[in-house]
Amino acid sequence: MDTTEGHEFCVPWLNSSCRKPTHPHTEAMLIYVLLSTISFITVALNLLIIVSISHFRQLHTPTNLLLLSLAVSDLLVGLLLMPVEIIYIESCWFLGDIICTLYYVVDYIITSASVANMVLISLDRYIAICDPLRYPTKVTIEKAKIYVCLSWVCSVFYRVILLHDQLMNPSSSNSCFGECVVIISYIAGMIDLVFTFIIPITVIIVLYLRVFVVAMSQARSIRFHVAAQQRGTVTVKKTEMKAAGTLGIVVVVFLFCFCPYYFPTLAGEDTSIDASSAAFEIWLAHFNSCLNPVIYAFFYPWFRKSIKLILSLQILKPGSRDMKLFTDSK
Repeated sequence: MDTTEGHEFCVPWLNSSCRKPTHPHTEAMLIYVLLSTISFITVALNLLIIVSISHFRQLHTPTNLLLLSLAVSDLLVGLLLMPVEIIYIESCWFLGDIICTLYYVVDYIITSASVANMVLISLDRYIAICDPLRYPTKVTIEKAKIYVCLSWVCSVFYRVILLHDQLMNPSSSNSCFGECVVIISYIAGMIDLVFTFIIPITVIIVLYLRVFVVAMSQARSIRFHVAAQQRGTVTVKKTEMKAAGTLGIVVVVFLFCFCPYYFPTLAGEDTSIDASSAAFEIWLAHFNSCLNPVIYAFFYPWFRKSIKLILSLQILKPGSRDMKLFTDSK
């Protein structure tokens, strides 16, 4: 598409103005439709998870409280982060340097909280399967609430400290007017890589390996014990293993979505993030927030049933909070 020189800049009469991001009209429309659809699905599905776990008393468990916290972080991605990136696909940033920096701080806080929630979920599954007798006393609703709050508070402090220089000098990364860029130095990127990716993922993988080793050991012992009481125990273990397997898939998807973002740091380079570029690695990382509830929908029958009850407005009926979404022997 032909454009005049003036129209190529955010502010034509300003010498320090950035060039507008441009795409062919058809390509731009496809990008808008695709990303808007992803944003809508992310918000809708995570909102359904939040309503389900909050409304139905049967879902008020420590594990589901951790899933609720993860859904809140995913909802914020779809509600706050994705729309901003969609708006600035072909627009310049006119909200100022401070808002630009705060946008990225919020982005990183949500990401850190999501990772912390996944670690807590893995630890919950580890205790449930490897120490089932003491699980009810070790993991309670009250303790889960405390750990969820700590994960969010620590994420805020961690990100504020890591992005301290950017917060003190918000315009340091912008090379021209109309740009919203944050450059993470190699050192800060390495710290982020270690504490937000390598250590949490290592802990999660070790816990899940331990879970599956215990599960295999239990499976071998089951072959030699077929008493009625043992069969009852096996049913519980299958339920726990199904939950662990589902959450294991969530972790694998997380790895797939976030690995590309850390490639510059692994290559020894600074990480440059531009809100108006809709970079593939940024959208892939955010797309993880859309995939998590999709995984739940496929593997959690209670989620599918709760969706039907919510969409049919059955939750508005008196006593709906006490509806049974699954049997205790499930």
